[in-house]
Amino acid sequence: MRKRPTKRSDVFQFKTVDPGGGAGGSRGTGSGGFETGGNAANLGYGLASGRFRANSADIAEERGTPIYPTARKGEGKILRPQYKEILRDPAHVLNLINHSPPPKNASSKENDEYSSRISRINKFKRLLQTSTVPLTELRNLAWSGVPEEVRAMTWQLLLSYLPTNSERRVSTLERKRKEYLDGVRQAFERGAAAAANPPPSTTGRGRGLDEAIWHQISIDVPRTSPHIPLYGYEATQRSLERILYVWAIRHPASGYVQGINDLVTPFFQVFLGIYVTDLNVEEGMDPGQLPRSVLDAVEADSFWCLTKLLDGIQDNYIYAQPGIHRQVRALRDLTTRIDSGLAKHLENEGVEFMQFSFRWMNCLLMREMSVQNTIRMWDTYLAEEQGFSRFHIYVCAAFLVKWSDQLMKMDFQEIMMFLQALPTKNWTDKDIELLLSEAFIWQSLFQDSRAHLRPTGEKAPEDGL
Repeated sequence: MRKRPTKRSDVFQFKTVDPGGGAGGSRGTGSGGFETGGNAANLGYGLASGRFRANSADIAEERGTPIYPTARKGEGKILRPQYKEILRDPAHVLNLINHSPPPKNASSKENDEYSSRISRINKFKRLLQTSTVPLTELRNLAWSGVPEEVRAMTWQLLLSYLPTNSERRVSTLERKRKEYLDGVRQAFERGAAAAANPPPSTTGRGRGLDEAIWHQISIDVPRTSPHIPLYGYEATQRSLERILYVWAIRHPASGYVQGINDLVTPFFQVFLGIYVTDLNVEEGMDPGQLPRSVLDAVEADSFWCLTKLLDGIQDNYIYAQPGIHRQVRALRDLTTRIDSGLAKHLENEGVEFMQFSFRWMNCLLMREMSVQNTIRMWDTYLAEEQGFSRFHIYVCAAFLVKWSDQLMKMDFQEIMMFLQALPTKNWTDKDIELLLSEAFIWQSLFQDSRAHLRPTGEKAPEDGL
């Protein structure tokens, strides 16, 4: 059973080396300027005096009593001593990339892979260190995958969150992060004020927040990637709540829709990783032990990049979700063209594409594979002109056809059970790259022949799907 966080002196601590000398702990504000978010039930961003608390009784009514993991001593990641420089400009990460040499007994194949990886990282560095990053070249390079050491900056550039001009980078980040933090403060200050002075008609649950949105977010966040320890920590869950709630109230046409909580996790992981020496933050990583400034930046950057992503697929989340319906129809027609036998078998068994592929569109296949697989897939999506909308359909088609031999031997119930729990647990980057390559082939063959995919008499959709 997981224990509640405690204030014992032997709990997990971040370790950092103060450039001026001493080591900074994770409690208080040491000489290294190390601040922590602690384990409080935080829902809003703090003013100088600390974070706001929402009405804790209301939270208990919605969630039950939350139980969060306690990070154990020795599990900690090492905070980069240069984190303040990275906060100011992510390009500082490029100067901190170290290449561990391959093992002495490495095979010739392993040595070749090592050399190829170093060469690839250096290609990215050369582009990212230019005064004006050439986006076309960056996209071409990113299509085949982005090394994790340079992924955060590359993603932010490809999403047009980070300016390509290096001289504008620092001021833009400061402005966007402040805008997000101000938005959080305003949203939850209103909530705190309403909770303190509820109108007579309320039942005690009113906080000045949109109750329908907040209620669904508060249910979905604890369910987000439950198999990954990072998402069990309270600080992570509070960050996701803030990101999702502020996004929802800024987009009233859609509000919050289940599934958007999954879409923020790749950004959160990738952006969190650049501040610690171990880029794998899925385990042994309690964001509540980070300096407040770091968690603020990770949260704000994740919010804006999520916003950029969703702006391109907004129709998927507005009323009746018309974008998803168009994508499902396009997937059905594309599958008919690629593998008519499979399409006919699904039809004969009474399997509707909407029954299994709605989730593929709504969550961008995140429920079908690991977050690490998704991150690799997004490298390519971000490099594509319409990666999360048009190219995603070809990926879904390649994904479905991959299981054709098994599906052809199944009846309705077996098909539905199989598609709800596909055997992708042990997939690696190579599996994802094969899937993307097949999707690229289908796109190359059919993208300019969309008229052949539409039933007779059906008009071409405006978005080209």
